[in-house]
Amino acid sequence: MNGQPTQVLGTPGADPNRTQIGQPPLATMGVGSRNASLQLTVHTSNAYANSTEPTRHHLLTQVTAVGAGVSAGRRLPVNLALVIDRSGSMEGEPLEYVKRACNYVVDMLTPEDVLTIVTFEETVDIIMPARRVTEPQLIKQHIARISAGNTTNLFDGLYAAGAQVASVPLEGYVTRVLLLTDGEPTAGLKDFASIVNQVAELKARGITVTALGFGPEYNEELMAGIARRSGGNYHYIARPEEIPDVFRKEIEQVLGITGRNARLTLHLPHGCTVRQVYGTTPAHGARSSEIFLGDIERGTTVSKLWEMELEARRSATYRIAKAVLTWDDANTGLIETTTQNVLLEFTRDMATISRGADPLVAQELAVVMASRDLEKTMQGMKTQQLSLADVTRAIERTQQLLTQQGRINEAQELNQVAQAAQRGDGSAMEKTLIGTIYHLDQGRKR
Repeated sequence: MNGQPTQVLGTPGADPNRTQIGQPPLATMGVGSRNASLQLTVHTSNAYANSTEPTRHHLLTQVTAVGAGVSAGRRLPVNLALVIDRSGSMEGEPLEYVKRACNYVVDMLTPEDVLTIVTFEETVDIIMPARRVTEPQLIKQHIARISAGNTTNLFDGLYAAGAQVASVPLEGYVTRVLLLTDGEPTAGLKDFASIVNQVAELKARGITVTALGFGPEYNEELMAGIARRSGGNYHYIARPEEIPDVFRKEIEQVLGITGRNARLTLHLPHGCTVRQVYGTTPAHGARSSEIFLGDIERGTTVSKLWEMELEARRSATYRIAKAVLTWDDANTGLIETTTQNVLLEFTRDMATISRGADPLVAQELAVVMASRDLEKTMQGMKTQQLSLADVTRAIERTQQLLTQQGRINEAQELNQVAQAAQRGDGSAMEKTLIGTIYHLDQGRKR
């Protein structure tokens, strides 16, 4: 890279021998076919870099599920497990709303889909082992018989559900586990690190866990950790009547997935390194860095901000990275790949550099810094280093910034934090804040 400038490389055409989902992988994969559901764009924080000294640079990668989604009404079938806490604290109204939510899920699935239902208290019960949804009324009868028990054996319930999902050797399915709990683990494996590490094994088998925390008593850090390590979602559910709506929205998202198992890799020439990816831990190779984006549903853009370090070099245009996105595509039924070459002009002219900044990358960096500020605010709240008034002012500043940057959902979550602060509800403040930070780190915008 310190020698001749890198030439702009052409993008090869689509390969007719792309891998068919559901069949053993072939040696070649498609490259951005016309009907593919995901598109990749890459922005640099500046079109120019200083050629006289090492510089820090940001890349903004955006993966967008384009168009109306799956063509001709097709969608990827799902292999879904519902993992329901039925400990004593769920008795009464909460458990009744959970049953209603489970019934909604059954109604949204078809005989092509596979469903598992697991409940846990001190013991674990597999209400319905992994089966196709061919008899919805019979499934609802099993759901109706769920009753409250005693303690909370969260890990064994999650493990049993993961085993059921993994027992079905179905290629091309979206695999998802929905975990709902209202309390701390009080039976079975209770250690935070051990549970989260086991969840990482589920991710390695292609199983994503969405963590739904209900009420004031569950461990929000554990639930967010479960979601983060598996690539799933995290939701705080404050009231029992919200449970069916959260289930419905989550299943709608799962059923809308058009790009499955998306992975984004930056291949790096000499003199270019990735320092970090905000909100995500990349896997570093000898000359590459890769992040797992998971499943992406229609109408969604996933943005990731990469911080790079670039060595000095003589003035010219260079390729500083080749971005490669790979995913299973619901539209084409193929494993798709698309590539973007990231070019940067190195110059000694500081006036030229000053005019080359990309405002879109600056906006995304502001959102990333807002997430870090929320972490500091939450830590200050926990350690009582910040007063309630200080926390409220910090939340209002961040809420205003997120609104300006178009992150409306997260801004609304911060409004809920402010309302909880007015009530003096510290538990709701922490649980909502962790959710907001997690959603910002995911980089998903609909």
